[in-house]
Amino acid sequence: MHTIPAGLQAFDVNGPIPTCGRWKDTMPKTRDPAAYRLYINARKLWRSKIEWQLTRQEALGILHDVQAAANQGDWGARALMAYFYRNGLGPLEKNHVLDPDADKLVEILRSAVAAGQAWGYYDLGVAHEHGYGGAAQDDKIAWAYYRKAAELGSPEAQMALASAYLKAERRDAEKAIVMCAYRQDHGPAAYDLGMSAKLRKDFRTALEYYQAGTRFGSKEAAVSLMFFFDSKEWSLRDKQEQAALKELDILPDPERESRYHQIYQALDLNPDLKLTRLDKVLPLPPAELPAWNGIQGTIEPEPDGPPSY
Repeated sequence: MHTIPAGLQAFDVNGPIPTCGRWKDTMPKTRDPAAYRLYINARKLWRSKIEWQLTRQEALGILHDVQAAANQGDWGARALMAYFYRNGLGPLEKNHVLDPDADKLVEILRSAVAAGQAWGYYDLGVAHEHGYGGAAQDDKIAWAYYRKAAELGSPEAQMALASAYLKAERRDAEKAIVMCAYRQDHGPAAYDLGMSAKLRKDFRTALEYYQAGTRFGSKEAAVSLMFFFDSKEWSLRDKQEQAALKELDILPDPERESRYHQIYQALDLNPDLKLTRLDKVLPLPPAELPAWNGIQGTIEPEPDGPPSY
């Protein structure tokens, strides 16, 4: 039996719901613009293609710049290096530039935990759940890290706790903790809330959550909205559902279906996208559709000023 580290509490699925913070509050208040730019440009290149499409030179450049930004103290770059150490970089022999390294991964996670960052607590919990990189395999320790991560605002940890509450049939606790993630613009949380509303036949609420989820970057939410406007899917709905949707002005609409499909394809390639202008270029009915200039019209230009998390 291993001891839960100091500062952590065991997670009790039948106990009080942990308070939930915001992960951005755990990140440094300042960020070096040069290191950030090095990191973000490398990340944009990495997200611009399916990873097997990267050339070896591109993969080497991404790795070099992300590592350099991490060495300069950018925590976004350090988190991406942790991802690379978990998964490697370059899936093909012709572009493979980094093998997975669990020890280096956990080293970064421990440094993030020491800095009090929510994502580090969650990812170190994953390491303890599976027992890699020198992190002892121990579910109690893993869930203690998840609990702390949720308190600090990790949306992934909040969703993990929500899943545990659902299994324990604590529906109110599940929804409360999902809302913690939703209020942080977490796409999977919005999609989860949309699915729940759809199961209740509360289509108005489902549509609003799916639209929010798409805005937050959830490809699953975009697909769900695409199907609402798909003529084939419409023909499979029973008469009662069709009537309820007609009351909301939801009818087969090839143009809306096409736009959501394009958004799905963009998010499938690049899950980093946040479509903050979605409601302006693709509003829900009964609003009229404005002109469509492609996926770029849904993205707010990067703001001026110092970079932030």
